[in-house]
Amino acid sequence: YDALRAAQAVDVAADVGEDDIATILYTSGTTGLPKGAALTGLGIVHSVLNYHWRMNLTPADRSLLAVPMSHVTGLIGIIHAILGAGGAVIIEGPFKAERFLALATQERMTHTIMVPAMYNLFLLRADFGDHDLTCWRNGGYGGAPMPAATIAQCARALPNLNLINCYGATETSSPVTFMPPEFTAARPESIGIAAPGAEVVVMDDDGREVPAGTPGELWHRGAMVVPGYWDNPAATDENFPAGFWASGDIGSIDIDGFIYLHDRKKDVINRGGYKIYGVAVEGVLQAFPGVVECAVIARPCSVLGERVHAVAVSTDAGVTEAALAAHCVERLADYQCPETFTVQTGALPRNANGKVLKRALRKELGFLAERR
Repeated sequence: YDALRAAQAVDVAADVGEDDIATILYTSGTTGLPKGAALTGLGIVHSVLNYHWRMNLTPADRSLLAVPMSHVTGLIGIIHAILGAGGAVIIEGPFKAERFLALATQERMTHTIMVPAMYNLFLLRADFGDHDLTCWRNGGYGGAPMPAATIAQCARALPNLNLINCYGATETSSPVTFMPPEFTAARPESIGIAAPGAEVVVMDDDGREVPAGTPGELWHRGAMVVPGYWDNPAATDENFPAGFWASGDIGSIDIDGFIYLHDRKKDVINRGGYKIYGVAVEGVLQAFPGVVECAVIARPCSVLGERVHAVAVSTDAGVTEAALAAHCVERLADYQCPETFTVQTGALPRNANGKVLKRALRKELGFLAERR
């Protein structure tokens, strides 16, 4: 930095093309080592314009930043998007629900993007109603599904708030899909529809597109998709087939174009040949009163290969293994039901961007058998 400060001032703008690399952001590393995604100026501007369109951002917007600035949601979804609209960004320190609510009231927050667990932490606070959040009109979320019960609670407590699922990744410079807020409550399981300029397809293991409603890997293409990984041609060749980015997410698209996310490809549980998607089971568990957050992971089994294990976070005495098991039996197929549970008060392990690290969770619980 001393050398930079001592250098002569730059008074001529660099000749930069729209496809040149503007930012290198490292991926979440939820299923492997992080890789440097090379975001272009075009991809960033495309994402910013999509945020402006979907959230109707204006110079009057004031966004409270409580997610890392060094990751794609904080940098593109909040900093670039809000400053691009001429608005204000209020920077929060490490997330604490009490402090966030006080700051949101003080600064007349109109916008933010967070993970669903943060919304749950707000709603569980006894003093939530003491904070004036009437200016808050756009609440983006991503990284995990928003439980239907949380959506309903938000609608009652914050009638002026538009809840918008924003699905994307570092490799897509942020959003690939948006949920139109008028459909958030009616389609809580969906991550929305493809953003303008985004192409989303569902592919089988042989790289062939599957029919509507059939699960497969989500592939994305468009101006927002990065050209590859920094200084890693092998990973680029492996993950960017035919101009698409193969996301590693298992999902489906219905005949109306609504997209559904079922699980990470590497986290799908194979119980004696039955494929179990974590999102479906987690959605049922999350609806149980008192569950703050949960995760479903594979437990090694010498007979079936893998069995379903659920981890629930709660401080409520009514959240017990027996109660959760009975709740699941009434709402899931028998092969989907967790056979073992861990109920804990401590939060689930997450990366800096708020995504649950199921790999770390399996390690914590001693489920160390090598998975496929």
